[in-house]
This record gives sequence, C-alpha cells and structure tokens, in this order.
Amino acid sequence: MDVLLLFGRSARPDLGVTEIATELGLTKAAVHRILTALRSKELITVDPVTRRYSLGHAAISLGRAYMARMDLRAMVGPELRLLSRQTGETATLSVRRGDTRMYVDQAVPNQELRMEVSLGIPYPLHAGSSSKAFLAFLDEAEVDGYLARHPLTALTDKTLVEEDALRAELVAIRKRGYATSLGERQEGAASIAAPVFDHDGRVLAVLSVSGPLGRFKPHIKEYAPLLLAAAARVSAQLGHPG
Repeated sequence: MDVLLLFGRSARPDLGVTEIATELGLTKAAVHRILTALRSKELITVDPVTRRYSLGHAAISLGRAYMARMDLRAMVGPELRLLSRQTGETATLSVRRGDTRMYVDQAVPNQELRMEVSLGIPYPLHAGSSSKAFLAFLDEAEVDGYLARHPLTALTDKTLVEEDALRAELVAIRKRGYATSLGERQEGAASIAAPVFDHDGRVLAVLSVSGPLGRFKPHIKEYAPLLLAAAARVSAQLGHPG
C-alpha cells in the first residue's frame, strides 16, 4: 500500500525502482516483488523501454469510483461551518453552471447582523468574489469566450464593467490565490473567495466568506489564510496535489 500511495502523491508521472526504494526505505528486491504483485492486478504498469512504473488503469478506476460517489456538499459542509466559526461571518459554497455560478450551500453565524445568500440563483461570472474566483482560474480561451458572449453588466456602481480592468483583476486574483469584492454584486456586502480544484487542476467549486462591508473589510487579510487553507483541504480530498 505504501508503494501504491507513493505513486498517488508523487508529482512525477512515473517512478523507478531505485526512487521507490530510497523514498520508502525498502530494498530493491522488496520493491520488485511489490511492483510485480501490483502489476498482476493492473494497479501499476511498466514502460518496457524505460523500465519505469506508473499507475495502471485499475488504480484510475478506483479514483473514478471514489469521485462518482462523492457528495460535494457533504464534503465541504464541515469546512463551511469551521470558516463561519473562525470568522464570525457567512461561509458559502458555489458551483459553476455554464456561464453562471450559483450558491449551493452556506453556513451562517449566530449574529443578528449577517449575510444570507439565496441558493440556486445563477449569477454572472464577472461580478462578486465567488464569480471572479471561477473566471480567474479558467484558461485564457474560456475567459475570452465568456467576455465575447456576455456584456459586463453593472450589478452595482462597484461592478467592474471595463474589460481591461477586469482582466487586470483576474491576473491579481491568480497571483494571490483568492478574489475580493467590496459591494460589486450586492451593495453593502464584502467577501473573499477561493477556488477548489479537482484532481486535474480544474476549478470544481468556490468557497467564500462574506459579511457586512463595514465590519468585514478590516479583516480581509486576517480571513484570507483561513479561507485558503479550507479550499486547499477540500482540493486535497478531490485529489489535487496542491
């Protein structure tokens, strides 16, 4: 199992016997025996030319079976509740649907003045932190396609409606790892949002924390590491190497 798990966490596409033995503190003879057993069940495959080993299709099938049975909201729920407790603000989960995104879950704090979102309502990808967190981590062609299909409509007087300004913002989001919004989608609200990546490095979902602008804004730099850590933990569960 240690040998098999090493392939799963390695950043390299294949491994040699010596690398495996060194990493795990095993003899080469032991590694050969283990690899032979794993190959017999097609969990590992070998390149006949380089004699280097990689995951086989049976291992990939296991991963796909795990992904197919996964309930994203059940997985993220504990992280949302933790974020809400840590910040005293509302934590949300968003998923993308075509050229829109929507909230699918939230955890709200025990405060009289708090943000609550409407689940299942589609929002454009250019306004608000959760939307921009999706847009920023799409590939360039997808961003170009979105901007070609949709005008940058203002939802408030803070919404970015100039393409150059939005593109510059997307670059900044990718650099720091999270998006911010100060009243861009909803007046009087502030939020930060970070992407959740799947095993292929695609943005599967977005986590965010939001609150009343006046109370929330001074704490953005304090809350950002908490949000990024939560998003990283969920991404890891989805197989993203980080």
